[in-house]
Amino acid sequence: MLLPVALLAAADFVREIAPLLEKACVSCHGPEKALGGLRVDTAEGIRRAVVPGQPDRSPLFGRSALPAGQPGAMPPGGPALPPADLAALRRWIAEGAVWPAGARVNAPVAGKRDDAALTAKLHAAIHAAPVPPFTAYKLTIPGTDVSFEMVPIPGGEFTMGTPEGEADRRKDEGPRRKVRVEPFWMGKFEVTWDEYRLFMFHKDGAGEMADAVSRPTRPYVEMSFGMGINGFPAISMTHHAANKYAEWLSARTGHFYRLPTEAEWEYACRAGTSTAWPFGDDAAQLDSYGWHNGNSNGKYQKVGTKKPNPWGLHDMHGNVMEWTLDQYLPDAYARPAAGGWVRSVKPYPHAVRGGSWNDDPGQCRCGARVASDPSWKMQDPQLPKSIWYHTDAQWLGFRLVRPRQAPGVEEMHAAWNNGVEVE
Repeated sequence: MLLPVALLAAADFVREIAPLLEKACVSCHGPEKALGGLRVDTAEGIRRAVVPGQPDRSPLFGRSALPAGQPGAMPPGGPALPPADLAALRRWIAEGAVWPAGARVNAPVAGKRDDAALTAKLHAAIHAAPVPPFTAYKLTIPGTDVSFEMVPIPGGEFTMGTPEGEADRRKDEGPRRKVRVEPFWMGKFEVTWDEYRLFMFHKDGAGEMADAVSRPTRPYVEMSFGMGINGFPAISMTHHAANKYAEWLSARTGHFYRLPTEAEWEYACRAGTSTAWPFGDDAAQLDSYGWHNGNSNGKYQKVGTKKPNPWGLHDMHGNVMEWTLDQYLPDAYARPAAGGWVRSVKPYPHAVRGGSWNDDPGQCRCGARVASDPSWKMQDPQLPKSIWYHTDAQWLGFRLVRPRQAPGVEEMHAAWNNGVEVE
């Protein structure tokens, strides 16, 4: 319960209010994106959202006080403002909403590319750590109670692509090629909101390197779209956002994480088999292994609720499509370097795998490929479009890999910073 304003200390604009506005409001109501015509980075602009002396009649306070996820709550993507921040905002408005002369509210720098010096520090820390046994592990993200699990994927050779007679096969799934894959760990589950929201919302002083990684701007809509958060897959992030999450997680844990290449993803999905799905060619069996448009009830579902593939990976078929590291090339398998990392040279398209809750079983096959598209941001009102959110791709997520042997600094930097995030 909030105490009467008269019993509380006066609000300090520079130390309390300006940081609050920068953290929770200005990314949607600032110089680059003034949604609804509202700007909170200037004294003049913020007057549209406050009634000096009357916090309960001020939209800025009233909407900030709503429970996270409720229609109209600010910030729209959550989490709710901490009680101390909310109390400070209420005091400031009650005291007259005074904006001191010369005080500034700074907008976040959009599209910041983390520099090579940060990668060099992370590279040194990762290579200094002891090499662990090549076994499955569960790790709690330091400073949190959120954990994730990784499964060892043995290195080996496989045939990438699909045979011409496979049902629902498309031209970009061939010609088939023998590909060698080095060993790596892969996420047992798709990255969940429990994990991803730590990256989106919490600057918690976890360490110099983790705090230096670029973070998403505040979303202008609630990003689960009402489909669920706890235990559900994170969705609608751009390729750039998935890469930066991998860098952030690497900084938090001291391990090198990145998106899988197309070859790694398909190799892990097939798990030593050569049929359309690891369980065979009968689409009727997919109900036991994945969520698709015939059994998902029109939304994603909690991760790990279907049977895993033979290597212990859940939801490789359906639930949410998964980003890979590669630029999408329709003729990738016909090229001399087939099966290697296809590095990014432009914003679109990137390769997405696995099918989703919104797709038919044929799109959930091991060999099915999808190319990302600018239409996945159609509802985004920003110009230029956000580098963080694909709000029209509510069936898009990702999982990460950890190579058994961490790479050199140049490769590490390229995996996290492809340089093509701005359209």
